[in-house]
Amino acid sequence: MLFTKPFIEAKEVLNHIENSGYEAYFVGGCVRDLLLKREIGDIDIATSAPPSVIQQIFNKVIPVGLEHGTVIVRHRHQSYEVTTFRVEGSYSDQRHPDKVEFIQTIDQDLKRRDFTINALAMDKKGDVIDLFGGRSDIENKVIQSVGNGYDRFKEDPLRIIRALRFSSQLGFHISPNTIKDMKLVKSEIENIAVERVNNEMAKLFAGDYIENGINYLSNTKVYQHLPIMNEHPDIIKLLPKNMQAIQSFGGVIALFHFLAPTISIKKWVSEWKCSNNVKNEALILNDALLQYKNCGLDRLLVYCLPSNYYQVFSELVNMIFNQIVLIDELVQIDNSLPIKSKKDLAITGDDVRGLFPQLKSGPWIGNTLTKVEHEVLSGNLKNHKIDLKDWIKWNPHVID
Repeated sequence: MLFTKPFIEAKEVLNHIENSGYEAYFVGGCVRDLLLKREIGDIDIATSAPPSVIQQIFNKVIPVGLEHGTVIVRHRHQSYEVTTFRVEGSYSDQRHPDKVEFIQTIDQDLKRRDFTINALAMDKKGDVIDLFGGRSDIENKVIQSVGNGYDRFKEDPLRIIRALRFSSQLGFHISPNTIKDMKLVKSEIENIAVERVNNEMAKLFAGDYIENGINYLSNTKVYQHLPIMNEHPDIIKLLPKNMQAIQSFGGVIALFHFLAPTISIKKWVSEWKCSNNVKNEALILNDALLQYKNCGLDRLLVYCLPSNYYQVFSELVNMIFNQIVLIDELVQIDNSLPIKSKKDLAITGDDVRGLFPQLKSGPWIGNTLTKVEHEVLSGNLKNHKIDLKDWIKWNPHVID
């Protein structure tokens, strides 16, 4: 196995554990992605060493889940989740096992994992331990449960959403038996913390094979057990046929709100328990989409759209309007803007107040600056103090 740079660096962690007399393997998604030649994200490690030993043999260890055998090892400015081999009892809370037993071999540890493509371990030489046909399923692009799918999904119903997410990210199909078991347990998704579902759905919508994931979401009717969608089951049918990956959940909310305006962004954010950052992104993108619908790609739109939203805005325009807006176009317009913010205006609120000393201070000052701002952006007015003052004096209606 030809190791990529992330694994070469992570091998030092395995070596350190093995030199202390314990076994250690790379496990799960990092092994799968190496076999698929995909970009490697987090590298997880499974070991026979108990957490107390890991804390002793490494200088920087974060005890994130000692009761479940998991710690974070910091090595060369990288984080590695290191978990002791374990078997698990029942899942009363449908997330964490009621009981964890640490064991000394990798075999039983792999048996508890969700899908065969993730039930893989690899040693520092690159030899892969595959007890459940995961490599074959990777070659055949199949997602199927390890062992009894019904039991795996009952343990943690989030695995149902993870199956959909993997289909979107990898372009794999879900085996018929796994789909059958997903349908039997899907109603229990409603018992999962929304934040966990949110995280998986964000990854689903960002997948390179998003249409694959959406088709499974629709065909299994899993969406009927998700916030908002359970009250508006037809909303899934509104999604564009030319669905593309959306790299942020704010963009996902903006899309759904644009397609179904009666469901407010506030409701989406509340029901899905999103952060303020996601809320603000959705609001900004929605304003940009409305501006594009009414006026096309103009200076005001670009002026109000942060550059880090250019990519998702471009994707949304392509899906909603079936039109292409290139990021280079947005950058070019941004570079041509006469001002970058209201602070760049050649006049201030004090200047506006000084033009009308007979008036009391109030919202009219900010409103006047906003109208001047738009005139400058449209090219109707040069950003010179004299010109701006004259325009305000000759257009007294702007202070109404």
